[in-house]
Amino acid sequence: MKSFIRKFYYGDIPEDTSGIIKNITENKDEKNWPLWEVFIRSKQGLDHKHVGSLHAADAQMAIENARDVYTRRNEGVSIWVVESKYIHASNPDDADSFYEPASDKIYRHPTFYDLPEELKHM
Repeated sequence: MKSFIRKFYYGDIPEDTSGIIKNITENKDEKNWPLWEVFIRSKQGLDHKHVGSLHAADAQMAIENARDVYTRRNEGVSIWVVESKYIHASNPDDADSFYEPASDKIYRHPTFYDLPEELKHM
């Protein structure tokens, strides 16, 4: 049996819905869709910022849904989506021991340099 997914946009009303729901749920149950983290770069910014998360069947669907949900006012230039299971983070409870090795490297904190008077934003 050939299975396909039909995409409907807001306001679309399908003429014949027989079998559509069955084909979609056969491919992937919506309850089991993975969670995607969404990052958007604004027109004024140089970096992508985390704006939220959503569930989608695949990366393309996640990008399209992110566009519809998080860039309604054309404020985005670029969208990144990352499946949440691929994001690894440090534990905030371990922050003291995790960042402790940086404190003994004084060259990373150049507080002992004399700065010229003309330099105001350092």
